[in-house]
Amino acid sequence: MLGMMLDKIKEFVVYDADREFYAKLFPDSVGRKDLMRLRKMRISDLPGVMAIERASYQFPWGEDIFRDCFRANYNCWVCEEQDTVLGYSILSMAVGEAHVLNICVAPAEQGQGIGRKMLENLVELARGRAETMFLEVRPSNTVAIALYEDMGFNEIGIRKGYYQSENGREDAIMLAKQIF
Repeated sequence: MLGMMLDKIKEFVVYDADREFYAKLFPDSVGRKDLMRLRKMRISDLPGVMAIERASYQFPWGEDIFRDCFRANYNCWVCEEQDTVLGYSILSMAVGEAHVLNICVAPAEQGQGIGRKMLENLVELARGRAETMFLEVRPSNTVAIALYEDMGFNEIGIRKGYYQSENGREDAIMLAKQIF
């Protein structure tokens, strides 16, 4: 019974209170990444999420798309530090498949392991509930491609003209990872 309650709590927050406690006592003992908290996204997070989305993409999602993700009951998460949203991720799952719909880190926070932390969370959420995880990425996004490959994703194809771009359309590289 207690184990089931703890699992339910973990569905909403991935956080280690001991790290925060030790960080206060011994500030140099815990890294910044360890103090970042992953939790379920709330509607009240949308202004911060939209600011990151607009700063990160030339053709950002509209707020209506994020609201649709809530309505569809997708796994919507944020990574935050001291109540500031640093990034977000959205995962859909159905019929043994998981699909990373969006994963984004605020431009000023990139290169600090936040994207990896969020992707690791999505993989753990899907483990045991899906066999394969899919995602698409722009070929021009070499930093993200390197992260995905490092996390065990492999190219499985190309979606022609998938993304809107300044010069019409850009293809997407399709990646997949087995997560048995």
